Amino acid sequence: MTDAVESGERIAKYLARAGVASRREIERMIEGGRVNVNGKVLDTPAFKVTGQETIIVDGVTVETPEATRLWLYHKPAGLVTTHSDPEGRETVFDQLPKELGRVISIGRLDLTSEGLLLLTNDGALARALELPSTGWTRRYRARAFGSIDNAAIAKLQAGITVEGLKYGPMEVEVERETGSNIWLTIGIKEGKNREVRRALDAVGLRVNRLIRIAYGPFQLGTIERGEVKSVASRVLKDQCGHLMEAGHVFEELAAASARPVKRAAKRTMGGAGQPGYAKPVQYLEDSQTRGPRSRPDSKRPDSKRPDSKRPASKRVDPNRPSPTRSAPRGANAGSAEPERADTRKPAGRKPDAGAHSGKPKTGFQMAGKNRDSAGKAGPNGRPSAGSRPSAGGKPGPGGRPGPDRKPRGRG
Repeated sequence: MTDAVESGERIAKYLARAGVASRREIERMIEGGRVNVNGKVLDTPAFKVTGQETIIVDGVTVETPEATRLWLYHKPAGLVTTHSDPEGRETVFDQLPKELGRVISIGRLDLTSEGLLLLTNDGALARALELPSTGWTRRYRARAFGSIDNAAIAKLQAGITVEGLKYGPMEVEVERETGSNIWLTIGIKEGKNREVRRALDAVGLRVNRLIRIAYGPFQLGTIERGEVKSVASRVLKDQCGHLMEAGHVFEELAAASARPVKRAAKRTMGGAGQPGYAKPVQYLEDSQTRGPRSRPDSKRPDSKRPDSKRPASKRVDPNRPSPTRSAPRGANAGSAEPERADTRKPAGRKPDAGAHSGKPKTGFQMAGKNRDSAGKAGPNGRPSAGSRPSAGGKPGPGGRPGPDRKPRGRG
């Protein structure tokens, strides 16, 4: 043999990965002279191949193993789980879509049993999932005629021997009783031939309907009867990757590895729009509304900020003669200029609203007015009569209070 053949893999394993059959079945096919490699009929399974050879099984050329795939199939009752039935009954594989190619089943279901059946194109994976050492639980719903007591349930949970064949411990849960039938949920680890039916028959229950609802982590769920559902390659790798040997290729992962990986650009802190930093205020030149997107106040025509453009105030002409006030009469009447009416309003003085307002003045307002008018001179230089203080705080002329009267409200 050449070095290439020495470094290959055994033909039974290779054909199992190609989906021809299980390793054990392929060994029987080789012993029967049904396998041909490069024009020679094999008589021993101790032969290694590299995949470059031409292999023919039962007159059909075997193609290179494809990527490992797994399907969930809802098997209806009345189909046989085999590729060829000697009695000519309809098989599961006769009902499968042709685009699946050649697939093999993981375990089997009886003719009258229904429910979840796993299919794969990898014989090595099928063998690994069938082994009891895998520890996957096969869960069933069983409808049986009769009744069951706690002693019988404990017997099934501890493991039962039927006709010299020992069955492992079972998970048993009673769902409900409907007339003369009872619904049970059964969980087993080994999956021997007709295990559930024979174990329940040993405790007095005759199974008339059996549905597999789960096989390990895979559930029947809402899959319709006769429907096939593909398992995603990533799910298959997560659930079965530890059970498969190195070198197995998964369909989606192989396609993903062929594509260049796009790495996201590294984000740097700082700048507009980065976390922790406020976004810059955007100004709209045609906006007249105040807000975070309005233009600055300095560019607004109605702005009152110091930097805004405002019309200049009127300036006073320095050459314009300032108006002169008339001197008090009686002090220097001869040298005074003709009296001019002063129409300017004193700064800080409010106009007397007493004559125009209908509200009566308070004591504070009257007292303040008398004090202001006390120093004013009359036409002849003397204080006017209305401004003379009244003795004893009595009201003066006109009924107004004198300046020494205490304001109302103070003691």
